Amino acid sequence: MSRIEPSRPPIIVGIGGTTRAESSTERALGFALKGAQEAGAQVRLFGGAFLHGLPHYAPETSVLTDAQRELIEAVRSADALIIATPGYHGGISGMVKNALDTLEELRDDTRPYLDGRAVGAIVTAYGWQAAGTVLTSLRSIVHALRGWPTPFGAAVNTLETRFESADSCSDPKVSEQLLTVGRQASAFALAFSAH
Repeated sequence: MSRIEPSRPPIIVGIGGTTRAESSTERALGFALKGAQEAGAQVRLFGGAFLHGLPHYAPETSVLTDAQRELIEAVRSADALIIATPGYHGGISGMVKNALDTLEELRDDTRPYLDGRAVGAIVTAYGWQAAGTVLTSLRSIVHALRGWPTPFGAAVNTLETRFESADSCSDPKVSEQLLTVGRQASAFALAFSAH
């Protein structure tokens, strides 16, 4: 496990969004990353536009694109991640899954996959049923990648909660939950590094 140098803040990579610009998913992720920043982390976002342009991961292909390498290197250097996905038909979106599949390239690292990294989980869905099942699925994927899901994961029902702008959420309880995901990712990155 890598140690965070005392002179630098933890690095947290956010992955999430949809094909729609300024989606609820990407805005929810933005709130969580703000929470991480408030807790002292340095953050980097791979949002919907980036994920939409990411080629389908094919493990038999030995040549990676610049975008794939950029994502891999960012996660490789990250101390924690926050992943946000919309709930599509009871599962995570294909764009987010493709980004996570691309992390197969970390399999031979000293810290393979997401080993030793805290991972915050956020799901947005138009209803509670999908929000709950997809959050469970996302946490299972994080476990499969050897990551440590933060104790608090956020499920946002976009039927009830609106994000009018990047800094505006219609429900203060939801915005606080998203900030908590970011704060926990940052705190756990520091705790993992210390041990």
